[in-house]
Amino acid sequence: MFIQDGIKFVQNFVGVISESTPHLYLSGLPFLPSRSALASMLTANFPNIAQVTRGQHEDWPSNQHVLRGHTVSVCSVAFSPDGRHIVSGSWDQTIQVWDAQTGAQVGNPLQGHTDSVFSVAFSPDGRHILSGSRDQTIRVWDAQTGAQVGNPLQGHTSSVNSVAFSLDGRHMVSGSWDQTIRVWDAQTGAKVGNPLQGHTEEVNSVAFSPDGRHIVSGSEDQTIRVWDAQTGAQVGNPLQGHTEEVNSVAFSPDGRHIVSGSEDHTFQCWDAQTGAQVGNPLQGHTDSVNTVAFSPDGRHIVSGSWDQTIRVWDAQTGAQVGNPLQGHTEEVNSVAFSPDGRHIVSGSEDQTIQVWDAQTGAQVGNPLQGHTSSVNSVAFSPDGRHIVSGSWDQTIRVWDAQTGAQVGNPLQGHTSSVNSVAFSPDGGHIVSGSRDQTIQVWDAQTGAQVGNPLQGHTSSVNSVAFSPDGRHIVSGSRDHTIRVWDAQTGAQVGNPLQGHTSSVNSVAFSPDGRHIVSGSEDHTFQCWDAQTASSSAHAGNFPTMHIQPHPAPFSPISMPTSMLSALPSACDKLTPMADHSRHLGHGLFLLDNGWIVGSSDQLLLWVPPSYHPFSWYSPSTTLIIGRFPVLDFRNMVHGSAWDCFCACSDNK
Repeated sequence: MFIQDGIKFVQNFVGVISESTPHLYLSGLPFLPSRSALASMLTANFPNIAQVTRGQHEDWPSNQHVLRGHTVSVCSVAFSPDGRHIVSGSWDQTIQVWDAQTGAQVGNPLQGHTDSVFSVAFSPDGRHILSGSRDQTIRVWDAQTGAQVGNPLQGHTSSVNSVAFSLDGRHMVSGSWDQTIRVWDAQTGAKVGNPLQGHTEEVNSVAFSPDGRHIVSGSEDQTIRVWDAQTGAQVGNPLQGHTEEVNSVAFSPDGRHIVSGSEDHTFQCWDAQTGAQVGNPLQGHTDSVNTVAFSPDGRHIVSGSWDQTIRVWDAQTGAQVGNPLQGHTEEVNSVAFSPDGRHIVSGSEDQTIQVWDAQTGAQVGNPLQGHTSSVNSVAFSPDGRHIVSGSWDQTIRVWDAQTGAQVGNPLQGHTSSVNSVAFSPDGGHIVSGSRDQTIQVWDAQTGAQVGNPLQGHTSSVNSVAFSPDGRHIVSGSRDHTIRVWDAQTGAQVGNPLQGHTSSVNSVAFSPDGRHIVSGSEDHTFQCWDAQTASSSAHAGNFPTMHIQPHPAPFSPISMPTSMLSALPSACDKLTPMADHSRHLGHGLFLLDNGWIVGSSDQLLLWVPPSYHPFSWYSPSTTLIIGRFPVLDFRNMVHGSAWDCFCACSDNK
């Protein structure tokens, strides 16, 4: 048990430890699962670290790594045959190779394509990588050196969407937007025979059968077709059943079945010999199924979807195995099993690759379902018992935070997308801002609309917030202005706050209500005096503070004062260690890679991906993470000396 825990610990924290060794304790120990042997053995000896006081994982999370390096969407991922490496292709025109054990990038990105890389694959012997691109070419790379092997393979007249090797490594197949499939000699790069023609729209996915005798293809024409790899002839009739385009196809390891995933939110199994549909379509995804793959033993199927989830299915019965694997924040474009079947890798529009434990697939709670379109905004009630959400479906919904059940009927009244929602400080009211250019106030208990819509903005309202005393509402709009409203009467207070040169995307009051902060598409955020804005409204001249963007991508974490006042018990502990303690600035940021850093970019804490899809501070010493977990900083100290956070006796 201890050895297994140690392996899991290394898998989850090796990148952090290599970047900053003290975070073996600072960041590793707080997030140990409560049931792990390491937690029971070590955490009592380290009282001066952050603590997960609510929502701590009981077991190790299903996602093992989040691999970051691509600068745009990841389109395709694949394991090497020995399972030691992962290859990924991206819209950033590069291919990257990763160490599957540590998540570290291996070598430099493979560069050569002049447009997005849509598909990647390892050769069966693991020595070469195959890539297909929007630049209409296929390229072969030396997996060890990263060098391109030979010239690009040319012949397609449009984007190459999918590439694959035959199992013996002698041939390669490609599918394209030009509606054709082509077969290539892997040794020489020469075309083998004529293009395979029959699809009436672009070809999205291709694969060889395990014996190399057949090729399967899926297309925007809603059909799957099987081809004789030797002659290029179509075998039988097209497989029909999907009602939208087919995004992904694969053979089972024994070659007897074909699986296909579609924009119609389903994937289907087919008898490769007869073309007959096997069982009913597998349903569960709530959006387009982009990618499917069989496990090496053929017993399971994995699927990835626009709904941001990965799901595992029993290939025999079609039943979903466990809960969806959640962690991606945008659509999932590619999934694959490791050769031993123990892990799943996924690539997403959120620019990350994630590795999952195929056996556990642990999930905290189920998704809250009910909206019929994108959810644009969510917020907790002040007591944490309810969640409010606003959606493109023009409704606001209230949910029980404990059970996930919807409370009452949807709040309806807006005539366009609801972009922002917030609770009043007493939890009695909800405010919403919409693309219909209005703000509306609702009774949180009854769901009734309170008064008339607040009107004045001349474009979409992107963000709304209550003042800490609940007396005012602030709104930010695409019309470049911020407006303040009397929450009781609905009247606009003073003139619009003007200064931004583009859409205002986010607004908030400071905890004392004296300032308003706004963030804009003009790459700045500005701080306004809420008092002056109100009393000197006619002057229209309000003091502002322009702050340029942080150099790295980040999600801002709101703090009322400095880090030291947020960590009151840390001040005394830091004082005697001033020589080696790092300066704690006034601003904290959660970077995309999970690090919480100070204003001088000092590393304060690393939050694992399973905890921080949605993170914010509230109001001073706690970090609300995801739907339920809470991270408590009150006993946390920060410094470079080991005894900062260890309850070490003098003789240790």
